[in-house]
Amino acid sequence: MPKHDHTWHTRTCHICEANCGLLIETDGRRVVSIRGDSDDPISRGHICPKGNAIADLEADPDRLISPMKRVGEDWVALNWETALAEIGAKFAAIRAAGGAAALYVGNPTAHDFALGMQTGALKKALGVRGVYSASTVDQMPHQLAQYFLYGHNALFPIPDIERTQHLVILGGNPLASNGSVWTVPDVKRRIAEMQARGGRLTVIDPRRSETAGIADAHHFIRPGSDPALLAALLLALDDAGLVKPGRLAPMLEGWDEAWAALRQFTITDLARACGWDVAAIQTLAAELGNGQPTAVYGRIGVSTAPFGTLAHWLINLLNIATGNLDREGGVMFSSPAVDVAGSSGPGSRGRFFSRVSGHPEVMGEFPAVSLAEEISTPGEGQVKALVVIAGNPVLSVPDGGALDAALDGLELMVSIDPMITATSRKAHYILPPCPPLAKDHYPLLLAPIAFRNFAKFSPSLWEPLEGQKRDWEVVAELAQALAAAQGINLPPPVQPREQLDRMLQKGGRSLAEVMAHPHGLDLGPHVPRLPERLFTPGKTIRCAPEPVIDDFTGRFAAWLKTQPEPGLVLIGRRHIRSNNSWLGNAPRLAKGPDKCIVLINPEDAAEHGIGDGALVQISSAAGTVEAPARVTDEIMAGVISLPHGFGHARPGVRQSVAALRPGVSHNDLALRSRLDVLSGTAALVGTPVRISPAFAVAAEAASG
Repeated sequence: MPKHDHTWHTRTCHICEANCGLLIETDGRRVVSIRGDSDDPISRGHICPKGNAIADLEADPDRLISPMKRVGEDWVALNWETALAEIGAKFAAIRAAGGAAALYVGNPTAHDFALGMQTGALKKALGVRGVYSASTVDQMPHQLAQYFLYGHNALFPIPDIERTQHLVILGGNPLASNGSVWTVPDVKRRIAEMQARGGRLTVIDPRRSETAGIADAHHFIRPGSDPALLAALLLALDDAGLVKPGRLAPMLEGWDEAWAALRQFTITDLARACGWDVAAIQTLAAELGNGQPTAVYGRIGVSTAPFGTLAHWLINLLNIATGNLDREGGVMFSSPAVDVAGSSGPGSRGRFFSRVSGHPEVMGEFPAVSLAEEISTPGEGQVKALVVIAGNPVLSVPDGGALDAALDGLELMVSIDPMITATSRKAHYILPPCPPLAKDHYPLLLAPIAFRNFAKFSPSLWEPLEGQKRDWEVVAELAQALAAAQGINLPPPVQPREQLDRMLQKGGRSLAEVMAHPHGLDLGPHVPRLPERLFTPGKTIRCAPEPVIDDFTGRFAAWLKTQPEPGLVLIGRRHIRSNNSWLGNAPRLAKGPDKCIVLINPEDAAEHGIGDGALVQISSAAGTVEAPARVTDEIMAGVISLPHGFGHARPGVRQSVAALRPGVSHNDLALRSRLDVLSGTAALVGTPVRISPAFAVAAEAASG
């Protein structure tokens, strides 16, 4: 009989921001079972389908096991030495001929502390100033608003869900995301606990999401109009005499200037734009200003909109105006074991600009929407070489078709990716990292945004197999190869554990101390941190940043005069069984009902002759896709919803499970021209679209 050697390991799930504790049972290198760790003080045994899918990621038969080189339409395996040498030589030739390079960093990098430590060396070897990343299709408005207000882009106000009496969520769906820019595992039970102590949950969203389904109140809102509602709530607080910042008052710089800008608008005009009644705005404002601990939180539906930075500025002003910033039960600042804010630069905006469209850098990044034009537009500085780390921008960046086509013009593209995806299929070389359980895990960037202070280190379960490398090793060795080919000397990389240990010691702990608590180290609830936590020169909160006020009284004011606009608009959504585009090949997550469906309100369905289950053609100025429809009143009239993370049917993708139901890409409809000009973030919310039954379109084409 075969010998079995079953072992249990404590582990943190690395897939999403929740960082749930896991217990993983293995037999040799085979994962036998995965379950939630009830001794983890933060997740308390919670696990979602993504945690169980780690077994699929570890054993995926489509996973690449060696470097690959594209030769025509075929892929040829190489050893690491040959692959890195060829890449270095080709890159040096491109640079010698005057070609520029670019770097795109995907969001899994934020979940891999060791990988993130190596990107600086790669930037130096590539000779790039600004990078492109998933930040500008996700959370950059958070960071820019925080930079303006508090003096540091990483100073995130965190909803204190354990002590709040009213949680207001705009454009967020933590029951599907497990928290986003808010590490909050087991969120459904935490909401139930809040409600059990008499607290309330209010959700504001164009869709009655999973989170809205358990809320005490849900309100529809026109996509992209969040600043109108937020400004109206502030004015309603002012009218009712409920603006009471309390102990924050001495810290407020520009407070009067912010109110002067707000008072240029009327509640009536703002209400018309967002689709609310004035009375409903006044009622919610009274609830926010009733003196009870309240937290207002906005997420991706707010961030990825034309006025994302304005919206997050106004959310912060709401929390300030009601005295709920830096208050127990309001929104608070963490005291993490590794202080990312205290150990990094505060951020920047406008130090340099993109070549083609003149976009200002924000936190050292250019808008992801500008990558295609930087590749395809001739002239000095044209991007000829591209490195993509853990990203799939063809599916995650607006107008994916334009970027897809632009990639064909590159002289060298290198993808650090374990799979042949919609993006990496265009690479000349793919450098695959080892599977996830051969890597250490520490929530370096995510613990500082957790609902509670904690630390937890999960050592790798085993070493990579011979010929495999961890992500950080791939990036470090690529940087060294590129540098050496150009005659640049880079210092050898520091071992990530050593670097992490030094960072922990700055906060009074050591890696050994954290590792002594394999289930996690609970460091307690958040405590008031202001004003000492502020990074502004005078330890003040800058309430009226000039770029924000200019955008508010200029671009936003002009937009307000045109509202409401007719026509259908598109929003995205996510599912508990997916995570952007990179889990489509996991059988445990792919099974079940089709997830890539269009949600449409019954009024709109009737107007356009669309029945439930019918195939629908959706068109925008960027492209056209087809998907089945679900007619439902969970989506407001005038809005349709298509999930993101699909579109795996492009020629050359090698993901056998995802290929069975590849879906279509939401971002083939999104427009590169729609973005938040302050942060450079793509406006994925509210894309104007047209819809019709696909059979009617086909019949018209046939008759023509």
